[in-house]
Amino acid sequence: MNIRENIRPGGRSARVQASVHKAVRDLLSKMDRNDVTIPLIATEAGVTPSTIYRRWGDLQELLADVAVERLRPDAPPKDTGSARTDLEQWAEQYADEMASGPGRAMIRDVLSSVGADTRNAGKCCGYTREQLQVIADRARDRGEVFPDVEAVIDEVVAPIMYRILFDQAPPTSAKVLSLVERMLPARRAT
Repeated sequence: MNIRENIRPGGRSARVQASVHKAVRDLLSKMDRNDVTIPLIATEAGVTPSTIYRRWGDLQELLADVAVERLRPDAPPKDTGSARTDLEQWAEQYADEMASGPGRAMIRDVLSSVGADTRNAGKCCGYTREQLQVIADRARDRGEVFPDVEAVIDEVVAPIMYRILFDQAPPTSAKVLSLVERMLPARRAT
């Protein structure tokens, strides 16, 4: 991928990135993804196509970069007062968002850009880890037992993503809740 690391957070580079990302989002909201081209994006963003090629390399890398940014959570998981319900609500929302039409398109964009460079996919996985770590930290602060975040990724997130990627039907709410149940069994009255 040609996106330069360590780009200054302000200045022209940040303005170009913001303008190009906005142009991509605007065009995707108005037209079919297959009709979006770098020259159209450049015109919409007010930059030259060479600016986009120099920074992102090709359309797929640009779409992946925009998708990664859109997949970044904008808030921590809801605090329900219980690790179990925190995880249930987070997992249901995650499954709904990722299984939606826009969610699936963003996943495809991220995965199709991977090739030899897995930075974009790694960023998405990092976002998921961060969200789950917030839930785990809250649980620990409340004195609740919570599994290792990697185990939650393996036992809850991975089956959700597998269904979204390879099954015609996305995981149902009941299926998502059953995955959480295996990780955090409900306490039974004795």
